[in-house]
Amino acid sequence: MSAREFILPDLGEGLTEAEVVAWLVAPGDEVSVDQPVVELESAKSVVQLPTPFAGVVESLGGEVGQVLHAGQVLMRLAPVGAMAEATESATDAAAPSPAAAAAPSDSTAEPAAPIAAEPGVAVPTDAASEESGAVLIGYGTRTSAATARSTSAPSRFGRRRNDGESPAASAPISSPAGSGAPSDGPAPGTGVGIDDASAAGSTRHDAERALAEAHAAHTLEHGRHSPVISPIVRRLAREHGFDATELLGSGPDGLVVRADVEAFIAELDDARAGRGIAPAMPAMPAAPAAPASPRPGEQRVPLDRMQRAAAAHFTRSRREIPEATVWMDVDATELLAARRQLNAATGERFGITALVARFAIAGLRRHPSLNASFDAERNELVLHSGINLGLAAQTPRGLLVPVVHGVERMSLRDLRDAIQSRTEQAATGAFPPDALTGGTFTLNNYGTLGVDGSAAIINHPEAAMLGIGRLVERPWVVDGEIAVRTVTELTISFDHRVCDGAEAAAFLTFIAACIERPISLLADL
Repeated sequence: MSAREFILPDLGEGLTEAEVVAWLVAPGDEVSVDQPVVELESAKSVVQLPTPFAGVVESLGGEVGQVLHAGQVLMRLAPVGAMAEATESATDAAAPSPAAAAAPSDSTAEPAAPIAAEPGVAVPTDAASEESGAVLIGYGTRTSAATARSTSAPSRFGRRRNDGESPAASAPISSPAGSGAPSDGPAPGTGVGIDDASAAGSTRHDAERALAEAHAAHTLEHGRHSPVISPIVRRLAREHGFDATELLGSGPDGLVVRADVEAFIAELDDARAGRGIAPAMPAMPAAPAAPASPRPGEQRVPLDRMQRAAAAHFTRSRREIPEATVWMDVDATELLAARRQLNAATGERFGITALVARFAIAGLRRHPSLNASFDAERNELVLHSGINLGLAAQTPRGLLVPVVHGVERMSLRDLRDAIQSRTEQAATGAFPPDALTGGTFTLNNYGTLGVDGSAAIINHPEAAMLGIGRLVERPWVVDGEIAVRTVTELTISFDHRVCDGAEAAAFLTFIAACIERPISLLADL
């Protein structure tokens, strides 16, 4: 019976490290499937991680206060009863029975070693009797024997050439052998002058074409998209110039594990060496800048993990998304009146955020391009069938966007309760692992901060964000007369690649109509 390793998974939003806040178990404790075993503080929140399988805690992967990285062993678990059996066996060994003394020894038997796993992968063993049902972001377990492939099985590799990529760049992986494809270099006899640099380029091109022939046996299925869980595996492949998802993995369900990537890198290097090409070297990270000396009167405050992650996320959104914003003032007097009637009729309390969220869900059904994301690598718009509503929240740990999943299936009461639950979690900054991932559209009620409007940064990779300003009494024209009405400002920031201004404006005016005449939404329920 072999030990099992609980590997620290990706904690969501690409976070790959976390600090141990507290262990909820100790060595020798028996744990059950999905039992919380540790509290970790990531750059976004404090989370409790449950174990994906049962057993007896053999060892812990770090001390309180230690920073662990995705892919490291978080905890080792022995099968229930294994420790007692080991102790009993040791005792029995001191006084072997006559039958044992007479039994022939098996010199080929080897002790079972702990089975290592890729980050977030529960590796099947003969000790598994029950397993978790994918309770964390980025990992889960399989109970089907058909999906339990040996990591020592030979991998098969393939890669497609992206549009706009040079044939030389894609040749080592995707060019078929013996295709007779013409070289992109100048054809013989064209009279084009070739200097030393171009000659070297031609030689490299010929070597890369020969390398393609050497790897033709690994060219399988164009357009493959194999599952890749580990950020370490993705980064390792990226540093060597290829996409890990385009390999055929040896893990469960074709999962690409680190051994697959390393094997492919080794084959590329061997083939290059055979053709006189230097092995590809991974990109080296830039050297960190030397600490700056503060000037008189200055104070330099280093960013913590969460602030660094947020800064990188905001920068990526501004860099990659060509966003635009439209806005309008809306008379919310009837919405407030409808809320009072609803509260009186049910004896419950419904907040403005929940009501506007319900309007937004109906609006996204009419305008699905706003519940989407843009795949820049393939120039494709990805329309999401479900709506996972992000709620921009100011927490003790800074700005976070917890997500309520599957809101399109919720009643108004269910939606209100789910939003309230996320609001309570935001007060402490402690969220379950899945609460910060998977959003498809964000609602930002910045009116609680006392402002009317904002050109908000879209939460990448989403395509849009709806904002609600403060509710304030203003003079308003009603039936040709000046009246005092409660007014709010609505804004929609959107990715101009997914829709034009007319679509965004139509969505915004639909929300405005629901706020001004809440009964109009009944036709969509």
